[in-house]
Amino acid sequence: MRTVPWVCRSCLLRISRTLTRRNVRYQSSSSTPESVPSALLARARSIAAEHRQLNEKLANGFDARAAKQLGQYGPVITALNEWQSASESMTELTSLIHDPTTDPELLALASDDLETTRSHLADASHSLISALVPVHPFAHLPCLIEIRPGAGGSEAAIFAGDLLRMYQSFCNRNNLRVTLLKYENADGTAEAGAPLSEAIIEVDSAGAYGVFRCEAGVHRVQRVPATETKGRTHTSAASVLVLPSIQDNASGEENIDDPDSDYYVDLKEVKVEIMRAGGAGGQHVNKTESAVRLTHIPTNITVSMQDSRSQPKNKEKAWQLLRSRLAQTRREKREEEAVAIRRSVVGVAKMGRGDKIRTYNWNQQRVTDHRSGMTVHGLDDVMGGGQTLDTVMESVRSWLMEKDVEALIAEEEGGTRR
Repeated sequence: MRTVPWVCRSCLLRISRTLTRRNVRYQSSSSTPESVPSALLARARSIAAEHRQLNEKLANGFDARAAKQLGQYGPVITALNEWQSASESMTELTSLIHDPTTDPELLALASDDLETTRSHLADASHSLISALVPVHPFAHLPCLIEIRPGAGGSEAAIFAGDLLRMYQSFCNRNNLRVTLLKYENADGTAEAGAPLSEAIIEVDSAGAYGVFRCEAGVHRVQRVPATETKGRTHTSAASVLVLPSIQDNASGEENIDDPDSDYYVDLKEVKVEIMRAGGAGGQHVNKTESAVRLTHIPTNITVSMQDSRSQPKNKEKAWQLLRSRLAQTRREKREEEAVAIRRSVVGVAKMGRGDKIRTYNWNQQRVTDHRSGMTVHGLDDVMGGGQTLDTVMESVRSWLMEKDVEALIAEEEGGTRR
């Protein structure tokens, strides 16, 4: 079981406070001093029981699958043991303090230890919740970020360019390796800086998908365009799609040669077209067939690439992008199936590329994320990829984790009812 590098302690504290506020819904009537929802606690104890059975099985002979499962359960078992120890200590101290027959000296010691033990229990609760929440299977990977203008004409294209520069600045500030793979204007040329029709950047750092996953969706801007003569505020939008990216030497679930992998593509199902690049470029464009278009016939997903003067490089980028789009599509299909089961209990639809997730209001210098509910007024710092953008993104990652916890609880409660 992998850990998520971008889930910080403040996120877990926020989750814990949220779950505490929802105590009536999630907790049992037990007076046990716990901040872990009872359904999650039942799941942890079920895993502990299975962990014991796997240990007994391995004692009688080695089994690779059992050994792998045992290793995946390890973080949950460690967190559960720490929680149980802290919970027992908290119960003992509380009992001593409320017992009128407790010796005064012992009472003083118990009172001194109470705050430390309460803090230890809170930390153990956060660790147990974190260990139980399933990690997104792409969280550890690099990513591709696709940006396209939506409704709003030329203003939408300008805003899409603003978002591109925002993410590039964010990556540079956080020492994340970023490469511009594609930049196309409305006329099909690749002149950087002009209003764009599509841009793709690769963030080639481990864990980048986990960092940027929260950015997928429709970003809305409210401002007075430079071309507006009457000073009226216009509303435009741009869409952001975040895809997992893999390297050629990937293994396991990301192995492009494994038919069971999300990234596998049957070559017989892809139509490959080679053509001359469009737009400016002189004799090279006119005489050299360097542009590449790939069409995955079963899904009709089409990828075109013409940024490089080299046909092999364009083909390599196109295949990478096609695999990433297919992997994301397959993953989204599984998520939709899971959401259909959980929605009646959780009450939240899947966040996707069609949802308006954030509004950037220039007149009020305000940025509001519609998922976490956070509003900040440092718009210039956000657009510059600064710390304020970090704060907004962290709030959404925390929100996503809360939804994962809710889904897990709903799954456990549903299983109990059946």
